[in-house]
Amino acid sequence: MTRTPTYHQLMQQVAQTLLSHDGPIVVLSHENPDGDALGSVLGLARALRGLGREVYAPMATPRYLAFVPHSGELDEPLTSWPSGALAAVLDVDNNDPSRVAGADLSVFDGPVVNIDHHGTNARQATAGVVEPGIPAAAMMVADLLGAMNVPLTPAIATPLMLGLVTDTGSFRFDSVTPETFECAAALRRAGADLGWLSDQLGRNPRTYYTLLREVLGTLEFLHGGRVVQAHVTEAMLERAGAAWDDVENYVGTLRNAEGAELAVMLKDYGDRVKVSLRSRGALSAQNIAVALGGGGHVPAAGATLNLRYPEARTLLDAAIAAELERAGEVG
Repeated sequence: MTRTPTYHQLMQQVAQTLLSHDGPIVVLSHENPDGDALGSVLGLARALRGLGREVYAPMATPRYLAFVPHSGELDEPLTSWPSGALAAVLDVDNNDPSRVAGADLSVFDGPVVNIDHHGTNARQATAGVVEPGIPAAAMMVADLLGAMNVPLTPAIATPLMLGLVTDTGSFRFDSVTPETFECAAALRRAGADLGWLSDQLGRNPRTYYTLLREVLGTLEFLHGGRVVQAHVTEAMLERAGAAWDDVENYVGTLRNAEGAELAVMLKDYGDRVKVSLRSRGALSAQNIAVALGGGGHVPAAGATLNLRYPEARTLLDAAIAAELERAGEVG
């Protein structure tokens, strides 16, 4: 997408809010962080620390991304807010405190800046930019740093490249725009270590494969093969010696099934079920997720149902059927 004057004005407001704040800045993103969440947080946190700011970046890094942050660079979840703090919330709606990880936004009364690319964002912050047409929040953080006149360094550009690569499926998704490649080129010129990122992202622990064997045993092809679905339970993790982090990339593997328009990966925690969705064509993963109380993007979305698996499965099946009918009518 071409940046509009309004986009640039809003980004300048966010930049000025950050630059004029002389107290601590707490950089946050969503629960169960992916590459875009981690990359955006690290990129902004490193830039702010380079300006001499006091920065907190509370985030629990998933195992498959543990190679990215430096030792001690990320903080434990905050039990209380630092005096005079500003919250910088990236890649998630600041109006949904239940999805923001690392600190309790529901008790925070200070200024909030929000950078997000989810269309379901309520767009209420002290200063914020929400642009669903941009495929990765890391691209927006790169624009923010430009508005702040912060030069890109290899240490800043590399995590931003991580966000760009992961949220675009290594530039394979239809969400990729000409500006996406321009941003990637700027990050690469600044020293983003793309080869290192690609090599590390391609490595999986042995448990990834032992668990995958279990997960494939649950594989279902539904609705004439248009939907491919699988699930994982705690018992399966124990048998494979695996962790929940090992499950993160499975939904992308399911999406590659021939004829599949929707891939569904279910994490059964016993008292709740987390649903990960990936769609293509006219089907909207976002519509299904929103119907289940979640959110996300049209091609990639998710939801958590505080129900046991059979009840959650019933609601999911109904939401999928409704979206298949809607997409059929559109087509």
